[in-house]
Amino acid sequence: MFKTMNVNELYPRWLVAKEKGETVQLIDVRSPEEYKAGHVPGAKLVPLNTLMARVDEFPEQGDVFLICRSGARSAQAADYLARQCGRSNLINIEGGTMAWIKAGYPIDQA
Repeated sequence: MFKTMNVNELYPRWLVAKEKGETVQLIDVRSPEEYKAGHVPGAKLVPLNTLMARVDEFPEQGDVFLICRSGARSAQAADYLARQCGRSNLINIEGGTMAWIKAGYPIDQA
């Protein structure tokens, strides 16, 4: 099983990490095209269709936040990592990048 969090809960953690020069373990599971159009600054792109081959890139310690466009694909990723890989440090971001943008939080494009 995995936890969930909304963007308003994630943002303060992201901001504190940014101010300290640290990184939040945020994985964006959308396509490269979606990611380039706009993503949370510092989010690492691991498209859902590459997830199985890249499991070793997901830290086993500390919170790992998973985000997509609306929260559905990131929930699939979290479910897979929890069930198949035994990960218990996963947090799905409800509402995804759409909710992040709607809340007026910063995004990167490229």
